[in-house]
Amino acid sequence: MFFVALVPLVIGLVLAVLGLLGFLERLPRNRFGGVRTPATLRDDETFRVGNKVAGLPIAVGGWVGVVGGGVSLLLTGAATIVAAVIALAGMLVIAAAGGVLGHRAAEAVPAPEPELPAGCKGCQCGGCDLAALKKESVGTHVAGVGGE
Repeated sequence: MFFVALVPLVIGLVLAVLGLLGFLERLPRNRFGGVRTPATLRDDETFRVGNKVAGLPIAVGGWVGVVGGGVSLLLTGAATIVAAVIALAGMLVIAAAGGVLGHRAAEAVPAPEPELPAGCKGCQCGGCDLAALKKESVGTHVAGVGGE
């Protein structure tokens, strides 16, 4: 029964630390922790925003697991399992709700404008260079060009 009580306690500690790091904007974009959705992984800024928004609910969910695991350590018999399951379920529901909030916040961050190559207007087809060469070779003295 002792190990059943440790499950929400240990998972809760991990979630509380990850949530606190995200809320304090100290959680770097990584492969293992934090809110990891396509929206949050778009770039470093969206990861930071998503995990800041989700950080507090995830930390609270983690503390629910820590407290519930601690209470279940004090109980005996079937009450240990019941308290551990309730703590685990509450922790996961609160952390999942925080993850949804973080995902939505990351989706709301506008996508950064792509940087244009030097001398291009953005189409990246190479036509800008060809048009510039053609204009230089024909010149502006042809009838109909340049308002003549």
